[in-house]
Amino acid sequence: MKQFSVFAENRVGRLYDLTTLLKDNNVHIMAITVLDTTDSSIIRVVVDDPAKARELMVSNDLPYGECSILAVEIADESELKSVLAALLEAEINTHYVYSFIKRPADRAAIAISAEDPETAAQALGKRGFKVLQQSDVSR
Repeated sequence: MKQFSVFAENRVGRLYDLTTLLKDNNVHIMAITVLDTTDSSIIRVVVDDPAKARELMVSNDLPYGECSILAVEIADESELKSVLAALLEAEINTHYVYSFIKRPADRAAIAISAEDPETAAQALGKRGFKVLQQSDVSR
């Protein structure tokens, strides 16, 4: 699954501008987290249409990066411990985790940046967790 990291000045309205651009072009934010510093911020988003989001960022001169992350379906917050235990057992470092806002199937999910995504996905699958694909969040 693709994650976009948008680099923005840390000033009033930048997050609003990004979310408005995506919404006005029918790109839905499925997960979001913001990391801020004094002067800048990184807005990480998972969207339902990565190709359209990429096109919008390029055409609007938004500095961004793109990477793959894992998205794991969970029943509720109580399963977070089991997800992390599966990664620990496989000796996979977790860089960061954040939650999805909403998914089309109305199930909870978390986004995970892990040092070895393929092995992480295998470890989670062995524990019975569903690792989501981009098609699982597309509308």
